[in-house]
Amino acid sequence: MAEECFNASLLGKEYSTVPQHEENSLALVVPLDQNAPIIASYNDRIRPLLDTVDSLRHLMITREGIQLPTIVVVGDQSSGKSSVLESLAGINLPRGQGICTRVPLIMRLQHQPLPQPELVLEFNGKVVKTDEEHVSAAINLATDEIAGLGKGISNALLTLEVRKNGVPDLTMVDLPGITRVPVHGQPEDIYDRIRKIIMEYITPEESIILNVLSATIDFPTCESIRMSQMVDKSGHRTLAVVTKSDKAPEGLLEKVTADDVNIGLGYVCVRNRIGDESYEEGRVEEAKLFETHPMLSKIDKSIVGVPVLAQRLVQIQAKSIGRNLPTIVKSINEKLNLNVAELKRMPKKMSSLSEAMTVFMQIIGSAKESLRKILLRGEFDEYPDEKKMHCTARLVEMLNQYSDELHTNAAGNPAKNFLMEEIMVLEETKGIGLPNFLPRTTFLTVLQRKVNGISSIPISFAEKVWNYVEEAVISVIMHHSDNYHQLQSSFRRAGHNLIANMKERSVNWVMEIVEMEKQTDYTCNPEYLSDWNKLMGQQDFFMKEVLNNEEWPSKVKLEGFGEIEVEKLRQFPRVLQQAFDMKMRMTAYWKIVLKRLVDFMALHLLLSVGNLVNKEFEREIVNELMGPGGGIERMLDESPSVTAKRLKINKSMELLKKSKEVVAKIMD
Repeated sequence: MAEECFNASLLGKEYSTVPQHEENSLALVVPLDQNAPIIASYNDRIRPLLDTVDSLRHLMITREGIQLPTIVVVGDQSSGKSSVLESLAGINLPRGQGICTRVPLIMRLQHQPLPQPELVLEFNGKVVKTDEEHVSAAINLATDEIAGLGKGISNALLTLEVRKNGVPDLTMVDLPGITRVPVHGQPEDIYDRIRKIIMEYITPEESIILNVLSATIDFPTCESIRMSQMVDKSGHRTLAVVTKSDKAPEGLLEKVTADDVNIGLGYVCVRNRIGDESYEEGRVEEAKLFETHPMLSKIDKSIVGVPVLAQRLVQIQAKSIGRNLPTIVKSINEKLNLNVAELKRMPKKMSSLSEAMTVFMQIIGSAKESLRKILLRGEFDEYPDEKKMHCTARLVEMLNQYSDELHTNAAGNPAKNFLMEEIMVLEETKGIGLPNFLPRTTFLTVLQRKVNGISSIPISFAEKVWNYVEEAVISVIMHHSDNYHQLQSSFRRAGHNLIANMKERSVNWVMEIVEMEKQTDYTCNPEYLSDWNKLMGQQDFFMKEVLNNEEWPSKVKLEGFGEIEVEKLRQFPRVLQQAFDMKMRMTAYWKIVLKRLVDFMALHLLLSVGNLVNKEFEREIVNELMGPGGGIERMLDESPSVTAKRLKINKSMELLKKSKEVVAKIMD
């Protein structure tokens, strides 16, 4: 609805709707009172729209990803494309064998009341005036300068502005004709080059495709039709102009009414000028042809003749501009605002060491806050989708895996070789003394063996944790110093050194903890006595089954151990009771040892990471960059990438500001 209001506000009351054979909505603004030879041009309220779009095109706003409503002229080689454009513009374009159009030619047609035409070429920053007699040669010279001598093509633009009485107010982009077979002087990949240029122009939804077809060919086999169907399957933005109608009149009516190739905007059939006919004579002959020819006269008059083609293009162009201009204005403002915001986020260019020092401390402060969030507080708003940076959760997972590994490694099969290790140790440590007395050295020997068996697990865990923390710390440092690439190597080195020191301390601490567990057997945890007493409650039953049961069972079932092979144990009746006692003491005490190794590691981890963030981080970074050769003064030298980015944003903003000024005039 807003779009309709926007269009309506630009149209005068002297315009009325002219229905078309397939789509009434396209018949938008046709002047009723017009004396121009082809078609009335826009009135004073419409012309500024086209001037605005042309100005935006001249500024190359498309470089900012903002597409403009454009009539793109495509056709196979020798389809009569040049003849159609000549008839619309009333001037002679380059003709000859092979590709006549070697660069995208922007044709700006503007009706003016003055009898003397004005023709101007713009290319490579030049403005060249010409006239009707010399315009073809001028286009050839400009093309040679742009695309080089020979028959090669280029994607650089050439603009031809034609101000002439009676021409329709149109802007079109004429593209090279499609050819599959290169001729002498053309590159072997000429088809691919032309196709790339054409697809670039017809792909945007804002583009209207004017597909020039020769009546002498079968439309479905036409290469330009295949290309347009790739980007406009429904055909809602494709208009077909059929040339050389007088050369192949038979069946033409059926071709344009059957629409086998899905041309949504319909067809217009035209007659090419012949020989030295003037444009006025050509129009007279064209009108006579479609009035009197036995087959062509049957074609509806609303889809024949160059004047109708001009009228249709004017209508389609007006509607397209009216539909797209509000979106263009919105896109310009949005991109300009994004550039302003991006420029504000970029680092300030510094001119003094004090400024550099201030920025340096800001980097450290922001990095510390990020580390507090992810390593201490469990907040990950800065990294919502990066699970690797949800550090507290990942550390808990690693701690749980560490605990599981400890318990799994230590447990093994409790029924396997039950009491045999204890018996062997008792046999090797026996001495002259009271019977059934459990020597402490015997218990410590078994304990040391068990601790040695799991001693590598806490050390590996400590290394794993600090390797992970190092990745997180380096990632945060690099993120916050991203605009100062000249210092990032120093920041990275400081991070590596910091974590290396923290890791070394943790590993040393873990080794001390492991050593302490080997040196003594102590706990004040009441669970030890509770578990030991519970386990010892099975001793009488066990001894009876092994030594006194007359059935001599081969297996005995104990709670917490399962079924136990006992035949070997009967060989050691003198130490069996001591071995059982020591096994139960070790079983109860080992649970305490494993819990200590997990709990102490968790507490150490929390303390160490806290010290890392709150104390060690800033100290290490400052020492690295403020010390000899640290090079904080390098912050004064902006990195090439930042300089290039700043320049790119400023250029983009300059272009968008100019574009905003252009559209502001028409919107006002």
